Amino acid sequence: MKTKLSSIIFILSVIIFSSCLGQNRSTFIPIPDSSYYSQFKTIEVDTQKIIETKSGMTAASLPDWLRVYLSGGIEEVEKLDRFNDKYIFIGINEGENFNALNRWGNFFSATHDFPMLAAARIEKRIIQSSFMYPDYEYGEFFEKFIKSAYNNVYPGTIKEDVYWIKLNVDNIIDQDEDFETLLNTPSEVYIFFVLISADKIILQNVINNMMAAAIASVKPTGSQVSSVNRLRQNFFTGF
Repeated sequence: MKTKLSSIIFILSVIIFSSCLGQNRSTFIPIPDSSYYSQFKTIEVDTQKIIETKSGMTAASLPDWLRVYLSGGIEEVEKLDRFNDKYIFIGINEGENFNALNRWGNFFSATHDFPMLAAARIEKRIIQSSFMYPDYEYGEFFEKFIKSAYNNVYPGTIKEDVYWIKLNVDNIIDQDEDFETLLNTPSEVYIFFVLISADKIILQNVINNMMAAAIASVKPTGSQVSSVNRLRQNFFTGF
């Protein structure tokens, strides 16, 4: 099975999000020996290696949202008729410990855990829109806005579904590995997916308010003001 690891942005979001545990701000449960993937990248899953799913034994049992996500990413899920007025976010975790992963999925909260997903997507959008380094182009606004995104409340979000698949993993020794490494490599893994929807109008209003508050709290240069204004005008294009 080939999977793409998280981007630096998303790794940072996981670190920041996990740090909130000490403040009792989240029910996020870290999974030992697991990988947390970026929701923005399509995970390459060989469906022929699916040996079990939440609802059956083959890839044919996958729900439509997961099937289109695996083949085309978040954008394809948002094209489904029932999500026309929604933004879609997907939390993903992989590991060998089914009980721990199942607990993670069950306790993943649209209220407490969603800010991690929202902030990662917001940060990605800002970086995509910048011509230079975001912290230079937007100044202090960038830091203020991202911090606000991680700590904000997002009404209008719904935990739609939790689904898992079990994959058979090929164990192949390459020239840099030994037999002991092979023995310690899992032959089967679970991947859990948490589907969260967010009302488009409500989320856009929340983000617009965060941007307004962030720009009002800093003293940007003239060029930074122009960059922030451009960002505010075009933020939801491609979001």
